[in-house]
Amino acid sequence: MAIILIITAGCGRNGKSNRQHEDGIMVLTEDTLIREAPKEIFLTVDVSSQYPLKELILQDIMDVEYIVLDNSDEFVCQGRVLDIGKKLILIANTINDGDIFIFHRNGQGLRKINRKGQGPGEYTLLLLNVLLDEENGEIYVDDIFSRILVYDLYGFFLRSIEKGEARWGNTRNFNKEYLICKELGSNITGEETDNQQFALISKQDGSVVKDFRVYFDNRVIYGITNRSGNAGGSPRRIPIVPYYDSWLLMEPSSDTVFKVSQEYIMTPFMARTPPIRSMNPKIFLSPTIFTDRYYFMETVKLVYDPTNLEGFPKTNLIYDRRENTIFEYTICNGDYPEKGAVNMTWMEATNDEIAYWQKLEAYELIEAYNKGQLKGQLKEVAAKLDEDSNPVIMLVKYKK
Repeated sequence: MAIILIITAGCGRNGKSNRQHEDGIMVLTEDTLIREAPKEIFLTVDVSSQYPLKELILQDIMDVEYIVLDNSDEFVCQGRVLDIGKKLILIANTINDGDIFIFHRNGQGLRKINRKGQGPGEYTLLLLNVLLDEENGEIYVDDIFSRILVYDLYGFFLRSIEKGEARWGNTRNFNKEYLICKELGSNITGEETDNQQFALISKQDGSVVKDFRVYFDNRVIYGITNRSGNAGGSPRRIPIVPYYDSWLLMEPSSDTVFKVSQEYIMTPFMARTPPIRSMNPKIFLSPTIFTDRYYFMETVKLVYDPTNLEGFPKTNLIYDRRENTIFEYTICNGDYPEKGAVNMTWMEATNDEIAYWQKLEAYELIEAYNKGQLKGQLKEVAAKLDEDSNPVIMLVKYKK
């Protein structure tokens, strides 16, 4: 008992606190959330089954934070979130003008940088794969297929990480030293392989420090074009998903989802059935967000319909660890129920604190406020907006 009291007091002095995990494990938490994975259950999901519907309220299972962005002239933007850290948010415009707005997490505008161009140390486009590394004070811009450009938090060019033949993509921040990526080379060239390579690469020079392979018998085509001639209706392609302090690796040609830990160990985590190669039409499974209690997933059936321009049939599934059951689900924002269901799979999971984000346009919030459709914190936020305000960023966070 004396030892426990000493440890508890010491944790208090270090700005930490204890919390009881639902699995009965006492873990230490910082003021900013640190999650420790519960005891894992290997889950097999039958993607061909019909599951009962469950309706949820977002605030019952997640914490929600609304960020009102600085609206001064220098920081007027379209609110496309690039990445979010514990202290900073990176925002861009949807028009790809090259601007990167750096905001504090409280919404205060700090600075705007722009290194768009064709010269050394300049990026061509700002796509979704822009990473914020607060620990090292760096920003990583994935410049299409050739290289990753690294800047400091003031926009000064530091170095270029060349990708080589592997053409790494879907890059995520693994730890202070390494990025975790997926090889794109074989997909681009159409080369037939029996495996998909994931790897840890050095943040300094791009060298591969650890290789992970997901093996399969035959590569499965992961998307088809719709009637409009593009692949906009293809399934989600988020092959690297955060899971507490680990990462999940997903390859559509494999029936197993694998986990890579901070100790660089790859283990099976989840499986789907029936086997993907046995299905016609094929149904893909994409796990997306993991809480202490719920696993959120999405299935997409590749059924080609020449009259359907919206994409392929999708089903949102949730595994309830406590009840050991799978449901189809809908989720509504308790602060904005008139908006309808919240899409938990629209944006990829961000990090171990923030599950996903959503942009709320100011004019829509003002209209909803005037109609009496808003509640709680969002109602208070909307009351202070005007038509020219920047979008409000809704952060959906794992509950403490």
